[in-house]
Amino acid sequence: MTYILLAIGLVILVFGADVLVRGSVALASLAGVSPLIIGLTVVAFGTSAPELAVTSVSSMKGESAIALGNVIGSNICNILLILGLSAVIVPLSVSSQLVRLDVPMMIAASVGAWICAYDGSIMPLEGVAMLIAFTIYTVWMIRKGRKEETARRIENEALTNTFDQTTISGRSIVMSFLFVIVGLAMLVVGAQMLVDSATTIAKTFGVSDMVIGLTIVAVGTSLPELATSVVAASRGQRDLAVGNAVGSNLFNLLIVLAAASILAPAGVPVDSSVLWFDFVVMVVVALLCWPIFLSGGEVSRIEGIVMLALFVGYTALLIADSLKFEDAPLWKNIYGYGALPLLLVIVSVIAWRGVFASPPNSSPAD
Repeated sequence: MTYILLAIGLVILVFGADVLVRGSVALASLAGVSPLIIGLTVVAFGTSAPELAVTSVSSMKGESAIALGNVIGSNICNILLILGLSAVIVPLSVSSQLVRLDVPMMIAASVGAWICAYDGSIMPLEGVAMLIAFTIYTVWMIRKGRKEETARRIENEALTNTFDQTTISGRSIVMSFLFVIVGLAMLVVGAQMLVDSATTIAKTFGVSDMVIGLTIVAVGTSLPELATSVVAASRGQRDLAVGNAVGSNLFNLLIVLAAASILAPAGVPVDSSVLWFDFVVMVVVALLCWPIFLSGGEVSRIEGIVMLALFVGYTALLIADSLKFEDAPLWKNIYGYGALPLLLVIVSVIAWRGVFASPPNSSPAD
């Protein structure tokens, strides 16, 4: 029965993602903003609902390890797995707004969360500061999007032509919201079924709460983002796919982690091993986005394959460490303090060489 529920949850996720993408693009057209803004707000917040639910419940129950692991693991998963897999399906175009504003904001939020955790816990007052930062960012972004309404409308017309135009042209605001709500509901239900089933299976093998949070729960609660981004990429809505992943990471750090620290009786404790490995990986992965997005204004298939390989390596190290493999700590240090920083330097050099080699009037990201 557990495996049957897991399969049913996967089917619900796929259909929910399709409904959500259709409704979101129609909503973007009706609201006069780009799919990127919708991806960074409505879709990102909605697909992060499972993380918020799981983290909040875990914090109130005192299971802070699962709550923290869920946030960190989901952010790593959103970049390495979701963007990687989406880019393998079709190269993802990156808006200049992401390069200038949203990715730096994601990097700042990641570093800020690590600094908050440096003393061994994330306290409620720090969570309140995160909520305030997120509110300011969201309001500013939406107002900026509205000011660019005329230019966005031209972009929307080009993007929505990739869908069935007869379906979108007759869609009212109410129907568009209905599609979004139904799609989000299906994603939440499907993700919850998958998480519950996978967690039950994992616990039979004696896997720790932190590893479950960093892997099974993190991937499971990121399945809405995965399904939405993959479907969006396959349908040509590449801005929505990238915006969904970046927006979800911001939501996870500034809303989900903030909620966990406020709801937990004494804040969220952070183990030193998590602080100096998983948090470091999350920050470096966030930093890695900037030069990748800057180089050519897209995420190529090769870059997508590299991201997937990094995700597989990270997951394998977590499993090896949980099984008490003798060399696991050594390989974790090589991965976190050797391979990832070296890759960051290489990609950054390539990106900057590309920028300086570009003609004076060209832009690395449209």
